[in-house]
Amino acid sequence: MTHVFHRHLRNTPPVAVAASGMTLRDAAGREYLDASGGAAVSSLGHAHPDVLAAMHAQIDRLPYAHTSFFTTEVAEQLADELIRTAPEGMSHVYLVSGGSEAVESALKMARQYFVEIGQPQRTHFIARRQSYHGNTLGALAVGGNEWRRAPFAPILTPATHVAPCYPYREQRADETPEAYGLRLAGELEAAILAQGADRVIAFVAETVGGATAGVLTPVPGYFKAVRAVCDKYGVLLILDEVMCGMGRTGTLYACEQEGVVPDLVTIAKGLGGGYQPVGAVLAQKKIVEAMSKGSGFFQHGHTYLGHPVACAAALAVQQVIHRDGLLAKVRDDGIAFGQMLRDEIGNHPHVGDIRGRGFFWGVELVADRGSKAPFDPARAVNALIKKDAMARGLLCYPFGGTVDGRQGDHVLLAPPFIASRQDLQKIAALLAESIDAVTRAAAAQAA
Repeated sequence: MTHVFHRHLRNTPPVAVAASGMTLRDAAGREYLDASGGAAVSSLGHAHPDVLAAMHAQIDRLPYAHTSFFTTEVAEQLADELIRTAPEGMSHVYLVSGGSEAVESALKMARQYFVEIGQPQRTHFIARRQSYHGNTLGALAVGGNEWRRAPFAPILTPATHVAPCYPYREQRADETPEAYGLRLAGELEAAILAQGADRVIAFVAETVGGATAGVLTPVPGYFKAVRAVCDKYGVLLILDEVMCGMGRTGTLYACEQEGVVPDLVTIAKGLGGGYQPVGAVLAQKKIVEAMSKGSGFFQHGHTYLGHPVACAAALAVQQVIHRDGLLAKVRDDGIAFGQMLRDEIGNHPHVGDIRGRGFFWGVELVADRGSKAPFDPARAVNALIKKDAMARGLLCYPFGGTVDGRQGDHVLLAPPFIASRQDLQKIAALLAESIDAVTRAAAAQAA
């Protein structure tokens, strides 16, 4: 009997009792190799001594102070560190408790910016299909995960959704990657003009797509073309790096690899590595100055903004990443990890695509490689892989609805940055066993 309102009400998950490094242990004594960092959260693995020490020290010094009365040394230090390493022009950090809060805050920040500069007619957001930006109502409204949106659609603020950058399924055979990116930017421009160029607040996009479609990496030039379209019509660019940021793709911000600078960028997950709930919005100077010179405040807030213990954890995580050279490690080992996955499952009859960067990889599963036909959703292939992988001692992050919100299955992998090449090879081998067992059984049942 449980009184916890679990995610799935018909099944109670195993009880986790301990964790260290790459592994977690449950109450029955089973150990699991963490190949997904939860939901791409655990950048330093579990129980890192430096992070735990920083949290203990902060609890002893000051566990909580409300931001309507005080700032704290540790919040100021974290903001200084984030701005030091931020995309060009970022001047301030708004500290919250997670990814959904960060996106919600960014949406409101963008709206208030236009109110402050005398353009209150801008009320509309454009985002992408097959995206995920969080589960609060504003974040859900701009998100393109149809399964999550459907029950709440009548109470969501209207938003326009354009095509994702999904070359495996949507790039034409006669298109180069660059031409495909330009076509998508043209679709964004058409959507802006359809709404009215002076009515659109922002275009919201994950720099590298996350859990909804399984690590969609942008084609070369796509985001530069998107940035140009936004600039042409005075539309803000909000990049959601809650899952793909903070080193996950091998650079601290994924947009560094695209050569673009957003107006607002959201971060969370790897920011604090799972040690405390924490997230943030980084804002360009022009946005902060508009509020400073106008109303003088951001009309928004949460009780746990800039929580001192959360800030201490996040600051320690970022310091360890830089001290230990983990960004370079993720880049180098990420190339090797991608090759391990291709060696293990690249020719598997039910693996359609392997895509990713750094320690962020997606494997899309198909019933037929030639036609790219997905499995029947009734087979629940993604759920079976999660169950099978856990039985083998592997934690991965499968999801369904990859193609259109209903059809398609994929597995997302996001191991902690501390993973050795031996760990990565074991992940690839165990995942290959699980994919083979589940997909062959599903194919046989379909036949």
